Amino acid sequence: MFFERTVRSTIENINATFPVLLVTGPRQVGKSTLLESMMEPGRKKVSLDNPTIRSMAIADPELFLQRYSPPVLIDEAQYAPELFPYIKILVDEHKRPGDFWLTGSQMFRMMKNVTESLAGRVGIVPMLGLSNSEIRGQHLPPFEVHVESLLERLQTTQPMTVAEVFERIYKGSMPHLYEIEGVNLETFFESYLETYLSRDIRDLGQVANEMAFLNFIKVVAARTATNVNYEALAQEVGVSAPTAKSWLSILVSSGIVALIPAYSNNALKRVIKAPRMYFLDTGLCAHLMGWGSAAVLENSSMSGQFFETWVVSEIYKSYLNAGKRPPLYFYRDNNKKEIDLIIYQDGTVYPIEIKKGSAPKDAVKNFSVLSPIEEEPSDEDSFSGAAHLKTTIGTGAVICLSSDIIPIDKKNWYIPAWLI
Repeated sequence: MFFERTVRSTIENINATFPVLLVTGPRQVGKSTLLESMMEPGRKKVSLDNPTIRSMAIADPELFLQRYSPPVLIDEAQYAPELFPYIKILVDEHKRPGDFWLTGSQMFRMMKNVTESLAGRVGIVPMLGLSNSEIRGQHLPPFEVHVESLLERLQTTQPMTVAEVFERIYKGSMPHLYEIEGVNLETFFESYLETYLSRDIRDLGQVANEMAFLNFIKVVAARTATNVNYEALAQEVGVSAPTAKSWLSILVSSGIVALIPAYSNNALKRVIKAPRMYFLDTGLCAHLMGWGSAAVLENSSMSGQFFETWVVSEIYKSYLNAGKRPPLYFYRDNNKKEIDLIIYQDGTVYPIEIKKGSAPKDAVKNFSVLSPIEEEPSDEDSFSGAAHLKTTIGTGAVICLSSDIIPIDKKNWYIPAWLI
């Protein structure tokens, strides 16, 4: 079964504009499958996973590009960065949009070479696993707290039960798990981790102890939806804090973890600046934690964390699929007041709480901490150039397991998580 991907239109736009298209993302998210489905007649395809072909690309890039001349799709292009200067030469000579399609699952290894050799010539599209809407056959725009459009979406979206939501959380977003019935999740994710460690991490050469790194991934999984604390991560794994920071950056660059920055505004005081980390595939996260079924996960002490992780990853994907940088933040201060997510667009902040319940009480109580950003600037602020700090607070949302869009008060709404 092939799933149409929302990011396809973004890729088409990039392909019509840039001579080089680079689709990056973790393994198994469907990069090659999507591009193969978009290939026009005459476009060649070659994978550098093949060691013989990879050797030719490294040893004689010019000969390789004669054999696989554009238009061409080069899969796992990070294995031969020697190609990039020669691709630049051909691009500058022919100036044709869409000549080179590249995929790469090792962003941390690839991006430096790409930006140095192909700056201004390459359009980069990050790609993650299937979104919940894609699995259900929908192609939705980036999530916004816009009640009218969400009410329209409600008319064409089938509600999901709590059990169905947690089945989706437990299974995750890897396309292979939905394309073939009856795939053993434990076998799939163990194979995934083995491939990730043996290829990506070993090739990177920055991780001396793969078992310690695997343990680190498990520790990060246990801390999904929490603020980053490098000292605590390091202590739990038995490495130094700088090593923990380096290893977390690898997970971020691999597309396995996303870091959501803290929202800051000089009108807000005592704000904690550490980012918050989320696994981008809840299925992989659940496997690392050893949960045996969706029902066990739903009733576990971590069910709220997993629900929040899933919601954030769905919103995050909705922006990437549209070719946009996710405008996502969170808030926490020294008084331990938190707002799970803030969408900041066009000078307006939209506060969001994420709760597992169907109609959680007092969920918007912390939204008031944002009030200072909406206050009129003083004459002193205007004189010092700080008048621009005034920001509008938009509609707030509590994303939960509600069965409908329900008003909480004049400015805040309950929104079902399956509408994202």
